[in-house]
Amino acid sequence: MIYLIAYDISENHIRNKVSEYLAGWGRRVQKSLFECDLERDELDQVVSYIREMIDPSEDRCSVYKICAECMSYKTVFGREFEPNLGKTIVV
Repeated sequence: MIYLIAYDISENHIRNKVSEYLAGWGRRVQKSLFECDLERDELDQVVSYIREMIDPSEDRCSVYKICAECMSYKTVFGREFEPNLGKTIVV
């Protein structure tokens, strides 16, 4: 199942950790939005990690379940999101 995971995290170092973690589970589509294809147990693991990382009095995370039919209606305009990862080293 596809899930959109969006977050607003105030602390840079926490936001960076969550971002790096989510990059291992899905594809970044905006700066604070990931599209992840997860099984239910994987979703539980991701949500558990984010709950441990954020401060619920300051931060927010939303998870949206997107059905396959709804994904077929997805339309993207413009260029793909390309995060600024800093220096690239080719080996």
